[in-house]
Amino acid sequence: MGIRLGCIADDFTGATDLANNLVRAGMRVVQLIDVPPAGADRPADTDIEADADTDTDTDLGVDADAVVIALKSRTVPAAEAVETSLRALAWLRAAGAEQIYFKYCSTFDSTPAGNIGPVTEALMDAIGADFTLATPAFPDNGRTVFKGHLFVGDVLLSESGMRHHPLTPMTDPNLVSVLGAQTTRPVGLIDHTTVAGGAEAIRARIDALREEGVGIAIADAVSDDDLLRLGSAVRELPLVTAGSGLAIGLPANWGIEPSPAAAQLPPAGGHRAVVSGSVSVATNRQVQEFLDSGRPAFSVDPLRIAAGEDVAGQALDFAEKHLADGPVLVYSTEAPDTVRTVQGRLGAAEAGELVERTLARVARGLVARGVRQLVVAGGETSGAVVQELGLTGLRIGPQIDPGVPWCAAALPDGDTLHLTLKSGNFGGPGFFTDAFALLDEEAS
Repeated sequence: MGIRLGCIADDFTGATDLANNLVRAGMRVVQLIDVPPAGADRPADTDIEADADTDTDTDLGVDADAVVIALKSRTVPAAEAVETSLRALAWLRAAGAEQIYFKYCSTFDSTPAGNIGPVTEALMDAIGADFTLATPAFPDNGRTVFKGHLFVGDVLLSESGMRHHPLTPMTDPNLVSVLGAQTTRPVGLIDHTTVAGGAEAIRARIDALREEGVGIAIADAVSDDDLLRLGSAVRELPLVTAGSGLAIGLPANWGIEPSPAAAQLPPAGGHRAVVSGSVSVATNRQVQEFLDSGRPAFSVDPLRIAAGEDVAGQALDFAEKHLADGPVLVYSTEAPDTVRTVQGRLGAAEAGELVERTLARVARGLVARGVRQLVVAGGETSGAVVQELGLTGLRIGPQIDPGVPWCAAALPDGDTLHLTLKSGNFGGPGFFTDAFALLDEEAS
């Protein structure tokens, strides 16, 4: 049997965010790291034995209700993002996916050139879809859309920390205009009064927008109930686009209900570590909370990397002395002013790549030194780390904070690595320690 829902995520943390919400709603989910080779029908790294009394084997087409393909396409050139997204689409359709879900960030991260708009239209063209919906809303994490405007907590997107993002600064909260600047199709709005009217009212609005020639509509959502109504309304659309929030409303379309078994992982062991490359406000708070607790931490300086120092080696030497008493933190997180200073000296792209490569090397070295519980903060950092570790698939487990689950992957030596890939903007101040506490609870 083919999979029900095939998902394309534009970064690695976003993929686990989406998979987390699907698992919470009862779907058994496999997350793949990039598009599998042609003809591949089963990711080896998800072959992790479950407890005998669970039914969580991850054979595609047998027990996986949804497959999420994690790409690193959010900030690459638009043409490259389109090409990789279309390859993912082809694989998912060949696997039998009944509906396609294009997942982007809940802060709608994109530049005026894309990549949300170009990828959406390319997927529509390939599928033959004349209409799709777009909503980054995720109320559980403070992302709401009202009258087409995106709010982060109590402030507009343009007033949030996202206005300082080094790669995709978001200065316009009006999603209709943001997406309209990236697409050839007209962009419309399904406002909160329509959404409140339920699935039939939403479908009627979709029909009216179609008649007006609108191809994509931003949908308001200020609560989980709104997302559930939207999820029901789009069950016949071949393509939906959203943040991770809409995922809570889709499994019910196939008669799937929440089940704890969907999130069960093997027992965790080994050393514990955190690798953080995000510069978001939320991650800055999490790093500071960890530092204030007095736990061991090593700061990665991009200028020292650029000067030719073996910063990764220094970080690993430091970590090795403290792993037995871990968790240990290796971080490059800095305040916006410091980030701008470094970018001014090295260039934004070069600074980011230096840090990503270094942190990925650190993560590989930590795993080689016995770390089997690893938290990674930041979308670009997460992508670099999973590629450096050579992971091809993950099983999705229990939620730590909204949008962030623990995952498990099989290492080449047969050990299980418990891994969480955290979007920079997600999680409370104590996230790093809360994550490990959850694994302790699961084991008890």
